[in-house]
Amino acid sequence: MSKPGSFHAPTGDGIRRTVLFVCTHNSGRSQMAEAYVNSLFPDRFQAFSAGTEPTELNRAVAAVMAEEGIDLSGHRAKDVSEFAGREFDCVVTVCDRAQESCPYFPGGGRRIHRGFADPSRCSGGEEEVLSCVRLIRDAVREWLLGPWWEP
Repeated sequence: MSKPGSFHAPTGDGIRRTVLFVCTHNSGRSQMAEAYVNSLFPDRFQAFSAGTEPTELNRAVAAVMAEEGIDLSGHRAKDVSEFAGREFDCVVTVCDRAQESCPYFPGGGRRIHRGFADPSRCSGGEEEVLSCVRLIRDAVREWLLGPWWEP
């Protein structure tokens, strides 16, 4: 069992840890992280995502996640205030701006920061944008497949 304030991946204890991924707009990075964690580790984690200034889901993000077999059509951008007062085992900020403005979440949960490039800043034609967003998607996936939950 983990001591308070630490965060370890479950090792057969049957408890799913709760994780909140936060970025500024909740339109890309945090949505990808939430979807990957729920898809890759459904027996170990229950992930959510939110933004400090939510907008709407980035269509290119939805498209490149669909390439991975992950459907984001039911996802929407959510404000962190929707999770106020809720306890999380871990809160992960995935952009520098959100790290600075993310509110405190009680419950002894761990805070992690791992910044990723912003998919909304990808530019060019459709294929160039998709290629750029794929690189971000792959970086998010690779990080989540590693020991991100270790202290």
